[in-house]
Amino acid sequence: MVRTSSRPRKLTARSAILSALLGAHPPQATVGGILAVAAELGLQESAVRVALTRMVASSDLERSDGVYRLSDRLVERQRRQDAAVAPRTRHWIGQWRLAVVTVGADDSTDRAAMRESLRAARFGELREGVWARPDNLDVDLSPRLRERVALFTALPEERSIELAERLFSPSTWASRATELVATYDPEAPMAARFELAAASVRHLLDDPLLPEDLLPVPWPGAPLRAIYERFRVEFQAFAEPLMSEHGDIPTPR
Repeated sequence: MVRTSSRPRKLTARSAILSALLGAHPPQATVGGILAVAAELGLQESAVRVALTRMVASSDLERSDGVYRLSDRLVERQRRQDAAVAPRTRHWIGQWRLAVVTVGADDSTDRAAMRESLRAARFGELREGVWARPDNLDVDLSPRLRERVALFTALPEERSIELAERLFSPSTWASRATELVATYDPEAPMAARFELAAASVRHLLDDPLLPEDLLPVPWPGAPLRAIYERFRVEFQAFAEPLMSEHGDIPTPR
């Protein structure tokens, strides 16, 4: 089911820092570089410094010799974000993959983490402990999760287009993506476009990456990715001179 986390949020110091580093390769910057970019986005230095301190305390960031880097957990999110922006799918021949949980969760926190990991792998929940998706992309599960589920290939009796709508609601995803595409204004201030780009990439992370045969027409996935890529190139041109003054040369991809 499509989540609603993609709605544009007010640009905060934390979201600006996180979005900028998630788009940078390598995902790191000096405090001077972060402050310079944040100032151009209209954020107060005091708010940015407080956000940096809190993000280190919450293990979102690691700090060493004045350089802030994404934690390993967020580096994994960056990898998923990159894959969402440039997905690799393959020809679909009508089969589905099933992921059946064979080793239950230890507690509610562990259960929530398992569910989130399966959603991140683009599976939809068929029933408790049984997850499914069309077999048109490689299943990407962490080693720990892979030990706790059994994978099967199957052909459902239910029509695939109806099953896909029930599990993933692609029409809902498409409606929100169309709204994001229509809202993007290339002449808007950088801060406004930054917020919309962050909302767009969050929405792309929820794209179920279904086969073309199971998608509503027209499908706005490609236009939304094109808009995000355009912004990313523009943001690189905007941020690079600011960051390089402080020893940072980010290379958003």
